[in-house]
Amino acid sequence: MAVENKELETITVKFAGDSGDGIQLTGDQFGNTTAIAGNDFATFPDFPSEIRAPLGTTYGVSSYQIQFASKDIYTPGDSPDVLVCFNPAALKVNLDAVNKGAIIVVNEDEFNDKNNKKAGFDADPLDPTNKLLTDFTIHKIPITKLTLEALADMDMGHQDKLRCKNFLALGIVSWLFSRPLEPIENFLKGKFGKKPMVLQANTKVLHAGFNICDTMEIFPVMYKIPPAKLEPGLYRNINGALATAYGLLTASEKIDLPIVYAGYPITPASEVLHLLAALKQFDVSAVQTEDEIAAITMALGAAYGGSLGITGSSGPGIALKTEALNLAVMTELPLIVFDFMRSGISTGMPTKTEQGDLLLALFGRPSDSHVIVLAPSSASDCFWISIEAVRLATKYMTPVVVLSEGFLVNSSEPWKLPDIKKIPKIKSPFRKKVEGFLPYKRNKETLARDWVKVGTEGLEHTIGGLEKTDETGGITQDPENHDLMTRLRAEKVQKVINDIPEIEVLGEKDAELLVVGWGSSLGSMRAAVEAVNQTGKKVAMINVRYLNPLPKNFAAVLRSYKKVAVVELNLGQLNMIIRSKYLIDTSFLGRVTGQPVAVNELIDFITKELEMLKQH
Repeated sequence: MAVENKELETITVKFAGDSGDGIQLTGDQFGNTTAIAGNDFATFPDFPSEIRAPLGTTYGVSSYQIQFASKDIYTPGDSPDVLVCFNPAALKVNLDAVNKGAIIVVNEDEFNDKNNKKAGFDADPLDPTNKLLTDFTIHKIPITKLTLEALADMDMGHQDKLRCKNFLALGIVSWLFSRPLEPIENFLKGKFGKKPMVLQANTKVLHAGFNICDTMEIFPVMYKIPPAKLEPGLYRNINGALATAYGLLTASEKIDLPIVYAGYPITPASEVLHLLAALKQFDVSAVQTEDEIAAITMALGAAYGGSLGITGSSGPGIALKTEALNLAVMTELPLIVFDFMRSGISTGMPTKTEQGDLLLALFGRPSDSHVIVLAPSSASDCFWISIEAVRLATKYMTPVVVLSEGFLVNSSEPWKLPDIKKIPKIKSPFRKKVEGFLPYKRNKETLARDWVKVGTEGLEHTIGGLEKTDETGGITQDPENHDLMTRLRAEKVQKVINDIPEIEVLGEKDAELLVVGWGSSLGSMRAAVEAVNQTGKKVAMINVRYLNPLPKNFAAVLRSYKKVAVVELNLGQLNMIIRSKYLIDTSFLGRVTGQPVAVNELIDFITKELEMLKQH
């Protein structure tokens, strides 16, 4: 049978199976080959919230979704066009999200009565008489059996052989999308170079999966997605965690100060701690502390000592850090706090994404405690936001909270390597001059006090959590002084408004509807707004990266549109701020499913809002 070659503009592929099936590794490597092929792409690794769930259950399903294209794309896709299932549970969890007509590849060896029941199927889902999969193109491949056959002549244990089956599946999908195997082989050599048996086994099954597609004629069509027309330059595949680490390294070099990053292990923040721990050669001290309070106080101490004091956590950990964050506000030191937000008000869904901590960052501390709040909008933007956090914290001598997201930490995209030489230096505000020194005397432009390295002779001053006298820094409980200092610290944060870019509006200039979002909502919003505008309708959008203070033209932009619609992965936190602060009537789309907002859902929402505008 002759295989048809078909060219596509874009496609979405999803790998799904047990958390022990090597799903994330498989997805990562397919993403790397996609990057090398020159496609634009976006990925969404989705981990089970119950990491140690029993094998074969829906609670333990891990997945990795990637959308890649020959054009610009902004999201990992709403629904897969190709789903690769390693077991019945993976099929059960993902079936409702798959596009009609999609290709579903299943490891038929795992579809037995026991596993089907575990997954919640009353009958065999692969049985055509059940008509469960009639809307899809099903390819039943004995992946487990084929893996064992490919490794039959190797002196390995049974379980060790089974661990290779993800690379057989990767070989199959590589063939389906005309992907070369060399990048994957190079990865295997780097990872398993010191384990020749493991290297040989995985390489062998990778080629077996690829060759099986030819010999068994599994697929009638081989797909090709041409390279995207990206801006010329050197690119690499990067996720938000690595971009954050590289951004901090760059900021450290630009301000010529060492990094002290203190953290307590918590999902998904731990990844940044792990990455920085491996970069000691760049004057990075990454410390795993005994708890969250120890982490932030160590970082604050580092800032007092003249280093870049940085800590990171997720919502539950940030709540524990609040008292020490208040201490940083009061001592006016440049502490940087990363909140890698996750779903669940406690530890409920630690691996799922949400934007639930905006109000926590703005108001979640005792008293009037104002901090700068930033939010990256994409995986690569985590790099630039990290640099910006260092710049603003050190210039204004105040803490900065960065609201990143689990989705951004784990997702990846092509990243054009910046010219480091073109990134501006960050001026270090250390005071060395003894004459005229007062610890709380402020810069007239920024209201920042001087940053003094500990041990600088003649610049000794009182530090600690008790209120300081204006300029002189002595301990006081004078009510008028306390009022003055509180107002000055709040005003200092507002001064930042003169040092950040104005909001950029995307979309149709003469639109009557403005869609507003922040953080990772950017990708879905851009895709939806472009799709709606292509139908001849008119809609505009903004994505907010500076959440406190809000940009100078924020209010004017909002008021220049007939209708404002807010999109968030929460129940309306930025929406509440807009309505209360600017007295603007808004529409709202909130989502708290632990998943990114879907483009199709957003298109429907925008379309309905436009129809309502017509009626009025």
